[in-house]
Amino acid sequence: MAPWSRLATPVYKNTGSVARDHLASERTFLAWMRTGLGFVALGIAVERFSQLDLEDLVVALRHGPHPPQQQQQPPSASASPTTKPSIRQQKGEDKKNENDDKKKPQLLVGTLLGMGSGSIVYGTARYFSNLRVLERGLFKPAFHGVAVLGAAVAGLAGGVYGDTLRRRMRREGKEP
Repeated sequence: MAPWSRLATPVYKNTGSVARDHLASERTFLAWMRTGLGFVALGIAVERFSQLDLEDLVVALRHGPHPPQQQQQPPSASASPTTKPSIRQQKGEDKKNENDDKKKPQLLVGTLLGMGSGSIVYGTARYFSNLRVLERGLFKPAFHGVAVLGAAVAGLAGGVYGDTLRRRMRREGKEP
């Protein structure tokens, strides 16, 4: 006996109502579709939200549609070496860090869209596979699909949680 045969999904004899079993299979298919569409919608939402410039949005909410004008310093004061960096220079550095932060959601979006598409494809394939198996009077539980989706969701949640902790530590200055 091959060592991987223990990982094979068992096939059981189906002794129930055929109509009830087909309807249950259809409900399961719809649940896989709903799960896949949920992942896709979440990926699209993350993509759209990551495009927002929250700093400009807060300024607009506080001061109306036009941000307050910065007072111009005389040229002699800005040329001295002891002056602080200008607001524009600080914003330039902030924009660089912000651009780095905006690239990170792309991985999350790709993962969510991939999981959504994978759930839809798996659910569809499983539905038609179950259709044939039920017609032969047998039943085959979904071990592998459930295990893969569970592991993928756990990995995604762990990755997001770890990234959140890393960002928080970096903001507080505790990261090495």
